[in-house]
Amino acid sequence: MMQLALAARGRRGGYRKNAGRPRKPVGTHLGHRPRAALASRFPVHVTLKVLDDVPSLRRGHCYKALHAAFAAGRCRFGFRLVHYSVQGNHMHLVCEAADATALSRGMQGLSIRLARRLNRRLGRRGRLFAERYHARILRTPREVRNVLAYVLNNARRHAPADVTFPRDWIDALSSAPYFDGWRNQPRLYSAPEPDTPVTAPVTWLLRTGWRRRGLLHTAEVPGTLG
Repeated sequence: MMQLALAARGRRGGYRKNAGRPRKPVGTHLGHRPRAALASRFPVHVTLKVLDDVPSLRRGHCYKALHAAFAAGRCRFGFRLVHYSVQGNHMHLVCEAADATALSRGMQGLSIRLARRLNRRLGRRGRLFAERYHARILRTPREVRNVLAYVLNNARRHAPADVTFPRDWIDALSSAPYFDGWRNQPRLYSAPEPDTPVTAPVTWLLRTGWRRRGLLHTAEVPGTLG
C-alpha cells in the first residue's frame, strides 16, 4: 500500500494550532524557579493561596479541617510549623526547617494533608491550591518581628472598614492563642480547637531575637511587608 503523506493522516500527530498542554492563566503559578538556599537558623514566611472555587477558609467547618491538618503535620521531616493565620482565600505560615529540602518535603506533606481534609469536608475533589507556595527567608530580628505581627494580626489587616475589634482581641483562627510574646494581656472571645496545631520554635530568631525589637500588641495593625 502507498504510504500517505503526513498531511493526509487525519487529525492525530503533527503540528496543529492550540495543540498540546493548555497554557496556565497569567498569575496562577510561580513557575519552576529553584528555591533559595536555606540555613537552619533562619525561619521562613510561607503563603498558600487556594483556588477561587473554594469557600472561605474562615468558615467554621473549613477551619476545623485545616486545624486538624496543622496538628497532624506540624513537625515532620525536619520541618516545624510555628505560627499560622487562616484568611478567606489564603493562609500565612511561619516555619522552621533544617534546609531547603526539609522545607520542601514538610510543605508538600502539609499541603497534601490540608487538601485531603478540606476536600473531604467540602465534598470536593482535585487540586486545592492555586499555585506553589511562596516562601520568604527571614534573616534579621526586625524581619521576624514584622512577619509575626503580619501573620498573627492579619485578620485586623483584612477587616472591612466598618468592622472594629476590641484592643485585646486576638484571632482564634490563627496561632495567636498559643503565642507568648504579647505586650498586653490578650482576650480570646471564642474557644480554640483542643489539639495544639503548632510547635515551639528552636531558632534563635523566633525564640529570642525578634523580642529585641519589642513585643507585639494585640491591637497592632500590620502594614505591607517589604
